[in-house]
Amino acid sequence: MDVSAKATRIQLLDIHSPPMRAFHMSWIAFFFCFFAWFGIAPLMPIIRDEFQLTRDQVGWCIIGSVGITFFARLFIGWLCDRIGPRLAYSGLLIVGAVPVMLIGLASDYVTFLLFRIAIGVIGASFVVTQYHTSIMFAPNCVGTANATTAGWGNLGGGVTQMVIPLMFAAFLSLPGFSSASAWRVSLLITGIVCALTGVAYYFLTQDTPAGNFSDLRRQGHLTSAKAASGSFWKTCCDYRVWILFLAYGCCFGMELTLDNIAALYFVDYFGELGSGDKVQAVATAGMIAGLFGGMNLFARALGGIIGDRFGDRWGVNGRVKWLFIALFCEGLALLLFSQARTLWAGIPLLMLLGLFVKMSNGATYSVAPFLNRKALGSVTGIVGAGGNAGAVAAGFLFKSNALTWPTALFILGICVTCASFTVLTVRFAGEPETVSPPLSDRLPDQTDLELSRAPAVV
Repeated sequence: MDVSAKATRIQLLDIHSPPMRAFHMSWIAFFFCFFAWFGIAPLMPIIRDEFQLTRDQVGWCIIGSVGITFFARLFIGWLCDRIGPRLAYSGLLIVGAVPVMLIGLASDYVTFLLFRIAIGVIGASFVVTQYHTSIMFAPNCVGTANATTAGWGNLGGGVTQMVIPLMFAAFLSLPGFSSASAWRVSLLITGIVCALTGVAYYFLTQDTPAGNFSDLRRQGHLTSAKAASGSFWKTCCDYRVWILFLAYGCCFGMELTLDNIAALYFVDYFGELGSGDKVQAVATAGMIAGLFGGMNLFARALGGIIGDRFGDRWGVNGRVKWLFIALFCEGLALLLFSQARTLWAGIPLLMLLGLFVKMSNGATYSVAPFLNRKALGSVTGIVGAGGNAGAVAAGFLFKSNALTWPTALFILGICVTCASFTVLTVRFAGEPETVSPPLSDRLPDQTDLELSRAPAVV
């Protein structure tokens, strides 16, 4: 710890200090949110047959699952600035678990789509994860902290591709379970776990290294909730926020898209999986899709680590250059993957694509905390919403009957490659990356805390 009470390094075995408790709880919470958010995806071949969904209807399910999250992320970023990440995360987990548990009540396309849209709200959890770690960790390691917690949380999107089909198969093997009841019970259990995680988050974390927002405001050490709300509109006027919004749409938007379509894509476009036992094909496709999500175990963290290294050497503008490199390589990998037609080519190219997608995610949030130190929630929410905007835009390509899915991926590859160059327009005024602010910036009666402009990044 430095004198600002922010952690200057990540100590994974530490479960006692507020920063590390927030670190572990935020990635665990995000993991289960992501697990629940995309638990439906690997079961879509089964659900598609049960509800007799058309390609257009499958496309609307993909769009709906990520579309509502755009608005949820904007709202939750604003809310974090007002009430703090602890209450925001606990409430989101408990409320978001409800449609996960209730989707089993769906009986046709319309009710299924409505529940699928409602589940998308839980995707706003990412914003709280990044907000909480940005408050708790100093600039020298904030990129690594953000990327690691988000990456390990995103891992839920890969694990669910593997585990949910196994849960489905396990319930299906029990007496009295049909395929219709097996997938419903699998999601019911997932929702219960999410709700319990929300309760744990409330009791095991605090908003800042110094305490909770409510206590700090009563003591006069934190700006009022009304003042914090006004910063949202100022943030919207910063062009750099919207460039990162676009960048995150190109990387996390692609991750969301691939999490939604990967299992269906391998079943439908790779002949080795398209024939034979349907349950086995779904399980195999889920395992392959899970490999993509599983790369979050290290790849997103790697993007943040490299961002911190670039920042140490070239300042914040160095972080921007690394984001461009990662995003450009992602676009090229996407173009290559779109041309794969056999498993021996498709699986390695999917892994290569996953590497750069997730490193780009980490690189984006290696830059984002430095945009506006007084409006961290607003910045995090807007940039995070960009990921969902990108996924929604991609979803319209996949629902079009005029395009095959490989063609849609090729078009997206061109878009990502071109969009990467816009990142180079992001500029910072040469401010140094310091671990602590000057002593004059701290409260005179609390020289060991950085609370005069909370929540702050540096």
